[in-house]
Parts: sequence; structure tokens; C-alpha cells
Amino acid sequence: MSSERIRLTVLGISYSQIQSGAYALILAQENGPYRIPVVIGAAEAQSIAMRMESITPPRPMTHDLFVSFAHAFGVRLKEVFIYRFEDGIFSSELTFASDDRVIRIDSRTSDAIAIAMRTGSPIYTTPEILKETGFLMDTQTDDTDREDEEAADGAPVYTDDSDTPDETDSDSPYSRLENFTIEELERTLNRLIDKEQYEEAARVNEILKRKRSNNKA
Repeated sequence: MSSERIRLTVLGISYSQIQSGAYALILAQENGPYRIPVVIGAAEAQSIAMRMESITPPRPMTHDLFVSFAHAFGVRLKEVFIYRFEDGIFSSELTFASDDRVIRIDSRTSDAIAIAMRTGSPIYTTPEILKETGFLMDTQTDDTDREDEEAADGAPVYTDDSDTPDETDSDSPYSRLENFTIEELERTLNRLIDKEQYEEAARVNEILKRKRSNNKA
């Protein structure tokens, strides 16, 4: 893994169309086209959303309390680093500094980002993680061409909770995607990215990578 790092910013939060009770935190490559979806819990989503909207709660939330505690003892957060992606899970670490030492602490990515947003600290990841989990935004796709593609292959596009598929159901859209050709999967992936439906795009991308790998074998 290279020593190069990519800076990320928090783009927004959307309700998870795949995992009930969860949310999708969207991280964006700073000055770049990539987007990374991270599934987080409701409590963490609320904490991040409140910070994004500059809402101050009447009593400190857990992340607020953590930051106040650190500042009271002269400890500052230097950065958050998303250093690993394995088995669908992001691993992150917080780097803290005081007058005489630097300490790195392992953290859930959602907690790390919630704290970073309260301290104005930068968030980084590696080029490898960005390439593996990120999606390249294509702003050149023509709307007419996109509509023609949708009519041509009938691929599913999920827009609300009522369309959320059950992945264990053999008749679910995700099961049917396994029968798509590589070209059909590529078109589906591009449409989902264009609609900023990153979680669905992640699932399609997994199937697409597997099919490409099998073709090379």
C-alpha cells in the first residue's frame, strides 16, 4: 500500500435503502470526482447531520462531550485516517496531539468523522481504498441516452423504501442482477452513480467486479 493519501470531505447523509434503520454517509474526494458510501447507524447519522446543519443541542451529545473533554486537557485531533477496507468494513484511526506526544486511537469510522467535523480536522484515506470503494462521477452522460438505456435493458433503479429489495429472495432485483451481462451491469452502475444512489451502486459494483474476475480466469 502506498504512502500517498487522499483527503475526503463529508458530502451528505441519506437513508439507507438497503439496510433498515441505517444511513449512508457519503464521503467525497476533495477536488475530485470520487464518492464513497459508508453505512452508519441512526445515532451517528443524527450527530453528523446536526453538525452539518450547525445545530447546537440543548445538552452535549456524546461526540460533543468527547471533544470538550479533549480540549479541556489540551489534546487536539490532528486528523482522521481511514486506513483499511476489509470484508465490507472501513477501519479508521484518530491521531491526537498534545504538547509533548502524539497518540493514535482506533475508532469506528462514523465516530471518527463525527468528531473530526466538530474539530475541523482533515479526513484522509488511501488511493487503494478510494479505488476499491469509490465511484467515479460521470457528469457527461446525456439524459436522452440514459433514458434509452433504461428502456433497453430494464435494469432496476431504486428510488425509495418501497423498492428496497430483499437480497435473500431469489426473485429480488439483486438476484436478477447476477444474470446481467457485464455491459448491462456497467450501464446500471453508471445510472445509479448518476442518481447518487451509492449503496445500490456498491452492490452492483461487487457483482461487476466478480464477473470481470471470472472472465479473466
